[in-house]
Amino acid sequence: MSTQLLAKDRVDVLGVRFHRVTMNEAIEKILYWVTDKNHHMIVTAGPEFVMQCQVNPKLCQLVNSADLVTADGIGVVWAAARNGRPVPERLTGVELVLAVLAEAQQRRQELRVFLLGATEVSLQACMKQLRGDFPELTFAGRNGYFNEAQLDEVLAEVQAFQPDLFLVGMGQPRQEMFIQTVLGRLSPCVAVGIGGSIDVWGGTVPRAPRIFQRMNVEWLYRLVSQPSRWRRQLALPRFAMQVMRQKTAGIEGQSD
Repeated sequence: MSTQLLAKDRVDVLGVRFHRVTMNEAIEKILYWVTDKNHHMIVTAGPEFVMQCQVNPKLCQLVNSADLVTADGIGVVWAAARNGRPVPERLTGVELVLAVLAEAQQRRQELRVFLLGATEVSLQACMKQLRGDFPELTFAGRNGYFNEAQLDEVLAEVQAFQPDLFLVGMGQPRQEMFIQTVLGRLSPCVAVGIGGSIDVWGGTVPRAPRIFQRMNVEWLYRLVSQPSRWRRQLALPRFAMQVMRQKTAGIEGQSD
Protein backbone atom coordinates (compact mmCIF):
# COMPACT_ATOMS: atom_id res chain seq x y z
CA MET A 1 0.00 0.00 0.00
CA SER A 2 1.33 3.43 -0.95
CA THR A 3 1.32 5.94 1.89
CA GLN A 4 2.84 8.81 -0.07
CA LEU A 5 0.52 11.74 -0.65
CA LEU A 6 1.15 13.27 -4.07
CA ALA A 7 0.37 16.74 -5.42
CA LYS A 8 -2.80 15.45 -7.09
CA ASP A 9 -4.03 14.36 -3.66
CA ARG A 10 -4.02 17.96 -2.35
CA VAL A 11 -6.09 21.10 -2.73
CA ASP A 12 -5.05 24.64 -1.83
CA VAL A 13 -7.52 26.67 0.25
CA LEU A 14 -6.24 30.22 0.83
CA GLY A 15 -2.67 28.97 0.96
CA VAL A 16 -3.34 25.97 3.20
CA ARG A 17 -2.85 22.58 1.54
CA PHE A 18 -5.48 19.97 2.40
CA HIS A 19 -5.22 16.31 1.50
CA ARG A 20 -8.03 14.81 -0.54
CA VAL A 21 -8.52 11.58 1.37
CA THR A 22 -11.47 9.51 2.53
CA MET A 23 -11.89 8.37 6.10
CA ASN A 24 -10.71 4.86 5.16
CA GLU A 25 -7.62 6.19 3.37
CA ALA A 26 -6.73 8.38 6.35
CA ILE A 27 -7.12 5.44 8.75
CA GLU A 28 -4.88 3.24 6.60
CA LYS A 29 -2.17 5.88 6.45
CA ILE A 30 -2.22 6.51 10.18
CA LEU A 31 -2.10 2.83 11.11
CA TYR A 32 0.80 2.35 8.71
CA TRP A 33 2.62 5.39 10.06
CA VAL A 34 2.49 4.08 13.64
CA THR A 35 4.60 1.15 12.45
CA ASP A 36 7.17 2.88 10.22
CA LYS A 37 9.35 4.26 13.03
CA ASN A 38 9.20 7.89 11.91
CA HIS A 39 7.67 11.06 13.31
CA HIS A 40 4.40 12.15 11.71
CA MET A 41 2.08 15.08 12.33
CA ILE A 42 -1.61 15.30 11.48
CA VAL A 43 -3.64 18.51 11.44
CA THR A 44 -7.43 18.72 11.26
CA ALA A 45 -8.23 22.24 10.08
CA GLY A 46 -11.39 24.23 9.60
CA PRO A 47 -12.04 27.78 8.38
CA GLU A 48 -10.97 29.38 11.67
CA PHE A 49 -7.58 27.70 11.44
CA VAL A 50 -7.19 28.72 7.80
CA MET A 51 -7.88 32.33 8.75
CA GLN A 52 -5.28 32.13 11.53
CA CYS A 53 -2.79 31.06 8.87
CA GLN A 54 -3.56 34.22 6.89
CA VAL A 55 -2.01 36.37 9.60
CA ASN A 56 0.66 33.93 10.77
CA PRO A 57 3.01 32.79 8.00
CA LYS A 58 4.90 30.48 10.38
CA LEU A 59 1.66 28.68 11.22
CA CYS A 60 0.89 28.33 7.51
CA GLN A 61 4.35 26.89 6.92
CA LEU A 62 3.82 24.49 9.82
CA VAL A 63 0.52 23.12 8.54
CA ASN A 64 1.81 22.82 5.00
CA SER A 65 4.67 20.64 6.25
CA ALA A 66 2.33 18.24 8.09
CA ASP A 67 2.02 14.67 6.84
CA LEU A 68 -1.76 14.83 6.69
CA VAL A 69 -4.15 17.80 6.79
CA THR A 70 -7.87 17.00 6.80
CA ALA A 71 -10.86 19.22 6.11
CA ASP A 72 -12.40 19.65 9.56
CA GLY A 73 -15.19 22.02 8.61
CA ILE A 74 -17.90 22.22 5.97
CA GLY A 75 -16.47 25.58 4.90
CA VAL A 76 -13.25 23.91 3.77
CA VAL A 77 -15.25 21.22 1.94
CA TRP A 78 -17.18 23.98 0.15
CA ALA A 79 -14.00 25.94 -0.69
CA ALA A 80 -12.24 22.86 -2.09
CA ALA A 81 -15.21 22.09 -4.34
CA ARG A 82 -15.33 25.72 -5.46
CA ASN A 83 -11.64 25.43 -6.40
CA GLY A 84 -12.46 22.46 -8.62
CA ARG A 85 -10.64 19.91 -6.45
CA PRO A 86 -13.22 18.60 -3.99
CA VAL A 87 -12.27 16.61 -0.92
CA PRO A 88 -14.12 13.28 -0.63
CA GLU A 89 -15.58 14.09 2.77
CA ARG A 90 -15.27 16.15 5.91
CA LEU A 91 -12.86 14.53 8.41
CA THR A 92 -13.12 15.89 11.94
CA GLY A 93 -10.50 15.11 14.54
CA VAL A 94 -13.06 13.83 17.04
CA GLU A 95 -14.33 11.24 14.52
CA LEU A 96 -11.06 10.38 12.78
CA VAL A 97 -9.21 9.40 15.95
CA LEU A 98 -12.08 7.23 17.19
CA ALA A 99 -12.21 5.51 13.80
CA VAL A 100 -8.46 4.79 13.99
CA LEU A 101 -8.85 3.32 17.47
CA ALA A 102 -11.78 1.18 16.38
CA GLU A 103 -9.91 -0.17 13.35
CA ALA A 104 -6.80 -0.93 15.39
CA GLN A 105 -8.90 -2.84 17.89
CA GLN A 106 -10.67 -4.74 15.12
CA ARG A 107 -7.32 -5.75 13.60
CA ARG A 108 -5.83 -6.48 17.02
CA GLN A 109 -3.06 -4.06 16.11
CA GLU A 110 -1.14 -3.01 19.19
CA LEU A 111 -1.63 0.70 19.82
CA ARG A 112 -0.31 2.81 22.67
CA VAL A 113 -2.13 6.12 22.99
CA PHE A 114 -1.08 9.09 25.12
CA LEU A 115 -3.52 11.96 25.66
CA LEU A 116 -2.26 15.38 26.73
CA GLY A 117 -4.80 18.06 27.53
CA ALA A 118 -8.00 19.13 29.29
CA THR A 119 -8.58 19.18 33.04
CA GLU A 120 -7.74 16.20 35.23
CA VAL A 121 -11.45 15.44 35.67
CA SER A 122 -12.12 15.49 31.92
CA LEU A 123 -8.98 13.49 31.15
CA GLN A 124 -9.80 10.72 33.63
CA ALA A 125 -13.40 10.53 32.38
CA CYS A 126 -12.12 10.32 28.82
CA MET A 127 -9.59 7.57 29.52
CA LYS A 128 -12.19 5.55 31.43
CA GLN A 129 -14.49 5.76 28.42
CA LEU A 130 -11.77 4.90 25.90
CA ARG A 131 -10.50 1.97 27.96
CA GLY A 132 -14.03 0.63 28.12
CA ASP A 133 -14.63 1.05 24.40
CA PHE A 134 -11.21 -0.19 23.28
CA PRO A 135 -9.96 -2.72 25.85
CA GLU A 136 -7.31 -4.14 23.51
CA LEU A 137 -5.51 -0.78 23.31
CA THR A 138 -3.30 0.89 25.94
CA PHE A 139 -3.98 4.44 27.17
CA ALA A 140 -2.18 6.93 29.37
CA GLY A 141 -2.45 10.67 29.77
CA ARG A 142 -1.73 13.92 31.53
CA ASN A 143 -3.85 17.02 31.96
CA GLY A 144 -2.99 20.10 29.95
CA TYR A 145 -2.31 22.40 32.89
CA PHE A 146 1.44 22.77 33.16
CA ASN A 147 3.91 25.61 32.78
CA GLU A 148 7.14 25.98 30.85
CA ALA A 149 9.20 24.88 33.84
CA GLN A 150 7.32 21.55 33.87
CA LEU A 151 7.76 20.82 30.16
CA ASP A 152 10.73 18.48 30.57
CA GLU A 153 8.80 16.53 33.20
CA VAL A 154 5.78 16.23 30.90
CA LEU A 155 7.86 15.08 27.94
CA ALA A 156 9.67 12.54 30.14
CA GLU A 157 6.28 11.11 31.09
CA VAL A 158 5.23 10.87 27.44
CA GLN A 159 8.56 9.38 26.41
CA ALA A 160 8.45 6.78 29.18
CA PHE A 161 5.10 5.59 27.86
CA GLN A 162 6.45 5.27 24.27
CA PRO A 163 3.18 6.15 22.50
CA ASP A 164 2.27 5.16 18.97
CA LEU A 165 -0.37 7.91 18.92
CA PHE A 166 0.28 11.19 20.74
CA LEU A 167 -2.98 13.15 21.04
CA VAL A 168 -2.65 16.79 22.09
CA GLY A 169 -5.74 18.75 23.07
CA MET A 170 -4.74 22.35 23.70
CA GLY A 171 -6.83 24.19 21.14
CA GLN A 172 -5.67 25.56 17.82
CA PRO A 173 -3.13 26.75 16.96
CA ARG A 174 -1.37 26.22 20.29
CA GLN A 175 -1.48 22.43 20.03
CA GLU A 176 0.04 22.37 16.52
CA MET A 177 2.87 24.70 17.53
CA PHE A 178 3.46 22.61 20.65
CA ILE A 179 3.65 19.40 18.60
CA GLN A 180 6.11 20.95 16.17
CA THR A 181 8.32 22.05 19.07
CA VAL A 182 8.40 18.76 21.00
CA LEU A 183 7.90 15.99 18.45
CA GLY A 184 11.61 15.61 17.71
CA ARG A 185 12.27 15.04 21.43
CA LEU A 186 10.05 11.96 21.48
CA SER A 187 10.40 8.48 20.05
CA PRO A 188 8.79 8.01 16.63
CA CYS A 189 5.02 8.40 16.83
CA VAL A 190 2.03 9.95 15.09
CA ALA A 191 0.99 13.24 16.73
CA VAL A 192 -2.49 14.66 16.27
CA GLY A 193 -3.95 17.93 17.50
CA ILE A 194 -7.42 17.06 18.82
CA GLY A 195 -8.78 20.35 20.21
CA GLY A 196 -11.58 19.74 22.69
CA SER A 197 -12.03 16.06 21.84
CA ILE A 198 -10.97 14.89 25.32
CA ASP A 199 -13.92 16.76 26.84
CA VAL A 200 -16.27 15.32 24.20
CA TRP A 201 -15.04 11.72 24.52
CA GLY A 202 -15.27 11.87 28.29
CA GLY A 203 -18.76 13.38 28.22
CA THR A 204 -17.73 16.57 30.00
CA VAL A 205 -18.80 18.68 27.01
CA PRO A 206 -21.58 17.31 24.78
CA ARG A 207 -21.07 17.26 21.04
CA ALA A 208 -23.69 18.88 18.83
CA PRO A 209 -26.83 16.74 18.37
CA ARG A 210 -26.90 14.46 15.32
CA ILE A 211 -29.22 16.74 13.39
CA PHE A 212 -26.64 19.57 13.60
CA GLN A 213 -23.90 17.15 12.52
CA ARG A 214 -25.91 15.89 9.55
CA MET A 215 -26.70 19.43 8.45
CA ASN A 216 -23.02 20.43 8.84
CA VAL A 217 -23.88 23.29 11.20
CA GLU A 218 -22.09 22.20 14.38
CA TRP A 219 -20.63 25.71 14.45
CA LEU A 220 -24.16 27.06 14.97
CA TYR A 221 -24.78 24.72 17.90
CA ARG A 222 -21.49 25.75 19.51
CA LEU A 223 -22.36 29.43 19.03
CA VAL A 224 -25.81 29.01 20.59
CA SER A 225 -24.51 26.92 23.52
CA GLN A 226 -21.39 29.08 23.98
CA PRO A 227 -22.27 32.69 23.01
CA SER A 228 -18.79 33.80 24.06
CA ARG A 229 -17.52 32.18 20.83
CA TRP A 230 -19.11 34.88 18.66
CA ARG A 231 -15.83 36.71 18.07
CA ARG A 232 -14.18 33.50 16.85
CA GLN A 233 -17.14 32.78 14.58
CA LEU A 234 -16.53 36.05 12.75
CA ALA A 235 -13.76 34.15 10.97
CA LEU A 236 -16.39 32.18 9.03
CA PRO A 237 -17.82 35.04 6.92
CA ARG A 238 -14.31 36.44 6.41
CA PHE A 239 -13.22 33.00 5.20
CA ALA A 240 -16.14 32.78 2.74
CA MET A 241 -15.46 36.26 1.41
CA GLN A 242 -11.78 35.54 0.81
CA VAL A 243 -12.53 32.26 -0.95
CA MET A 244 -15.04 33.97 -3.26
CA ARG A 245 -12.67 36.88 -3.86
CA GLN A 246 -9.82 34.49 -4.71
CA LYS A 247 -12.01 32.58 -7.16
CA THR A 248 -13.26 35.76 -8.80
CA ALA A 249 -9.70 37.05 -9.16
CA GLY A 250 -8.69 33.75 -10.76
CA ILE A 251 -11.52 33.94 -13.31
CA GLU A 252 -10.70 37.54 -14.17
CA GLY A 253 -7.02 36.62 -14.59
CA GLN A 254 -7.91 33.83 -17.02
CA SER A 255 -9.95 36.21 -19.18
CA ASP A 256 -7.10 38.74 -19.58
